[in-house]
Amino acid sequence: MSSRRKRRQGAPMSSAGLVRFYEEENLGLKLKPGYIIAVAGIFSFIIALAHFGII
Repeated sequence: MSSRRKRRQGAPMSSAGLVRFYEEENLGLKLKPGYIIAVAGIFSFIIALAHFGII
């Protein structure tokens, strides 16, 4: 047998790693991309108003 074949590691036989990744993905705050864009636009507008001395 070649040394390459001896060093080769097999894949895990269970899906425990995939299940754990899926569970961790469900944690946290979920926002739609449109909300993020709207908040960024409003924030930019307020900064522009402050820059011109309006507020």
